[in-house]
Amino acid sequence: MKEISIITDDRVGLLADVSYVLGKAKINIESIAASGVGGKAVLTIVVKDYEKAKQALENSGFKVSSGNVVFVKLADQPGKLAEIAKMLSENKINVENLHLVSKDGKHTIVGISVANPKKAKELLKEYLTDRES
Repeated sequence: MKEISIITDDRVGLLADVSYVLGKAKINIESIAASGVGGKAVLTIVVKDYEKAKQALENSGFKVSSGNVVFVKLADQPGKLAEIAKMLSENKINVENLHLVSKDGKHTIVGISVANPKKAKELLKEYLTDRES
């Protein structure tokens, strides 16, 4: 899956506008993270149909950038994220972004944006979720 990032001026209604555009285009949001920094808003959205989402957002005036996301399923225990972070680091794979997608008390699903998703998927194959199919 690919991640879409939007960096724009922070304003009331921004999330409503972005989610409306994607909903109108019949694009389901798989994961979303939003934060405000110094008057700017940063939205990171994961969708299955990247091209369609990108087009819909750009047609509505949003400037978007993209990245590749690898979803991993970890035991919900202290140190599990550190294990995969160390594996990536030792193999010179930079983590560009990370999202906690879901947590159920037993497992945690994490979306990790990396510059080399093919290498990361091979390295983390025992942790990959069904989202990767």
